[in-house]
Amino acid sequence: MAKTTKKQELSYAEAMAEVEQILARFNTQQMDVDTLASEVKRATELIAQCKERLLRAEREVAEVLDGNEEGTR
Repeated sequence: MAKTTKKQELSYAEAMAEVEQILARFNTQQMDVDTLASEVKRATELIAQCKERLLRAEREVAEVLDGNEEGTR
């Protein structure tokens, strides 16, 4: 499992791939009870990172669209 720091963020696709790997291990019961909590914590962090990226992208698209609408008036 790859760890990141705030300076080294994963791309959205990389983060989602890691979440999917964690879910696959969980669903196939390959996850050790001793690592369950840390795996769930990592998945939660990755999901939060993805959510923030989606919200940021949504804001940026809205700003671009708002700018285009103002330019056509």
